Amino acid sequence: MQVMNLFNLFNLNGVNIKDVLQYLPDAVFVVEEESGKIVWSNKRASVMFGLDNDDLCSMYFDDIVVQGMNLAEQSSYKDVSVIGGASVNEKEFFIELSANLLETQYFITIRDVTEMTQVLAQAEKTGRLNKDKNLMLTKLSSEFKSPVQSILGFSQALNDGLGGEINDKQRKYVRIINKNATELLYFMDKFFEFAQVESKLYQKHMQMFDVTELIQSVIRENEVTIATKKLNVTTDFDNIASKNIYSDENALKMVLQNIIEISIKLTEIGNISVELFNPSLGDVENMGITPIKNATETSYLLIRISDNGIGLQENDVEGIFEPYTQLDKTNKKNLVRSISLGSAKELVKTLNGAIWLQTEVMKGTVFSVIIPIENGAVQQDE
Repeated sequence: MQVMNLFNLFNLNGVNIKDVLQYLPDAVFVVEEESGKIVWSNKRASVMFGLDNDDLCSMYFDDIVVQGMNLAEQSSYKDVSVIGGASVNEKEFFIELSANLLETQYFITIRDVTEMTQVLAQAEKTGRLNKDKNLMLTKLSSEFKSPVQSILGFSQALNDGLGGEINDKQRKYVRIINKNATELLYFMDKFFEFAQVESKLYQKHMQMFDVTELIQSVIRENEVTIATKKLNVTTDFDNIASKNIYSDENALKMVLQNIIEISIKLTEIGNISVELFNPSLGDVENMGITPIKNATETSYLLIRISDNGIGLQENDVEGIFEPYTQLDKTNKKNLVRSISLGSAKELVKTLNGAIWLQTEVMKGTVFSVIIPIENGAVQQDE
């Protein structure tokens, strides 16, 4: 038989190559290049396709694999595996096919990837549904928030006496309504921010800007809360080569806002510090970032936000950047914190950076962010 010509191409010191191929986990076929006729198959092929090997060898490859010869030619020519479909006796399944042309015959291996394909298809469907869900939430955010904003506004008006005099008991209830509405609106702002970022609707706008001024502006926006808690906020910008960086100013501002808000909440008495560094390339790599070609230590920025607050318990840190892992926990503060940090993580990811934290109970928490800050660096990573 001509099939022997193919097997004679292999020299395995007297070992029968066909005996070796019989026990491979993949189906193996030898197929004539011109006619497409199957001239040999192993035992795994018989099991996979539900046919005796004698029956398979009386068939053409296109009888069992949809456009099988085209797939074999494509795989052999490009030297890659290809995905296709098989159909035998009303049994249909997905396959991964790899082929090599040896003399006048194709040596073909086939793997059943139906289960893997279904998993990927389900993951794609789930991802698409999740994106559509987040898109809907983002577009309807104002509709959800408007009633809460009305409750907040009218309760504040009542508390200020604009609706007439109210007694002490009524004032107490109005303050409770106002407080709960304020907390709900804050939660909704963070929730819809996360939905927008996770849905990939956020569009980057890269530009040069002064990172020190950005940090100062975030601190100013939180100065009321800082003053109320009598916290001391310090900055140290002396360890960077340049204050002008190339990144997405709005995305970085949201990241810093979320982190500083959390630091303020964790600190009742004491200090919060914001420091800037140009990290070593070793530190960049240690955080899972592949440095760009010809990168220097001024190609990246490390932002470190430290507080000496209450810190976080070990069980609070687990999944802290993953809001969905917090859904089965009863602590509302943990959920809101994870939503804020989930948004920060996704935004930092869009900037091709990394974010992490270190914390110790009663000693404080340190949030760190590394991002590329050079025009060429960001463009190459994108």
